Amino acid sequence: MNEAVPTSGSPRQEFGLRLAAAMQEHGPLCVGIDPHRKNLHDWGYDIDAEGAELFAMRMLQGAQGRAAAVKFQMPMFERYGSKGFAALERALYAARQMNLITIVDCLRGGLPTTLSSIADAYLKPDGPMYTDAITLLPYYGFHSLDGLVNDALNNGCGVFVASLTPNPEGAHLQSAIRQGGEYAGQTVAYGIAQDAQKYNAEFPGSMGSVGLIIGASIGTWMKEGGVDPAKFTGPILSPGYGWQGATDDDLKTVFAGTHGNVLVTVARSIAAHGPDISELGKAITSIGDEVRRAMDEAQHAKHEPVDNPGDVAVNIAMGEDEAGEAEDTELDMTEAEDSREEVQKD
Repeated sequence: MNEAVPTSGSPRQEFGLRLAAAMQEHGPLCVGIDPHRKNLHDWGYDIDAEGAELFAMRMLQGAQGRAAAVKFQMPMFERYGSKGFAALERALYAARQMNLITIVDCLRGGLPTTLSSIADAYLKPDGPMYTDAITLLPYYGFHSLDGLVNDALNNGCGVFVASLTPNPEGAHLQSAIRQGGEYAGQTVAYGIAQDAQKYNAEFPGSMGSVGLIIGASIGTWMKEGGVDPAKFTGPILSPGYGWQGATDDDLKTVFAGTHGNVLVTVARSIAAHGPDISELGKAITSIGDEVRRAMDEAQHAKHEPVDNPGDVAVNIAMGEDEAGEAEDTELDMTEAEDSREEVQKD
């Protein structure tokens, strides 16, 4: 963690302040560290825990001093069992020594007693996987996360909660209308965003530490989701840019009127330039400049407020369903190709 960044005196705001400072210095790029089988194969590494660790260390060296944060795709380490967890633990330690802000993309959720163990592992200074922030799933109910969120904030860490994710099948769940409770008649995603914002309201005028995950490619259905990113004051983690298909125009559409709080993740488009560290660094700088320009334009773009769907039934257009099916097919083909390459290598 970067000790040079001043804090407000409250650990509950510390992550937001540190991330805002890093984004101001390096721009809104978060480098995704995804030791996918294909990435390891293309880099000439063995498809095992050692290969994943070598991949992570080179990505960290490329990102140092060039990106606001790095995000580790935890399941791609977990697939190797205890050796994979040990590799991630060492990579997180190395990132801290480089003063890089770290996010572990573990997408955890569950009952409070279960989540207290997650907090112990990732969000406390003596935890084996100590990191600056983790990602969470709120579908046990947002308030099932409250204990973990408070543990994170009280230890100067942050969280990112899934709200409007870029996968097309998520649209039907996240835009579904709530039948009861505090946000009855509003969408699932709307309630998630409102509950997250309540934490950030503790610190008006600056970026909070409880974030959302909002995909860069959701422009076709963001109105149905009922979430207005421009009204959210915590950090927003945005996957989907680059290899997954989202463009500069998508960033400008989805995040019009935001206030410098959107962190855009890019993984494979950067990894494609490895394993040479200098080439990775050049790619990170180039992509980072592109993202910075797009987000600068987004902040000054005309913002059309997102209306809440209320109690009106939400329907996703058939054309978007068909586009999602085509994207799923393409991803399935890519995974199949990756598996064939892995078998051939073995």
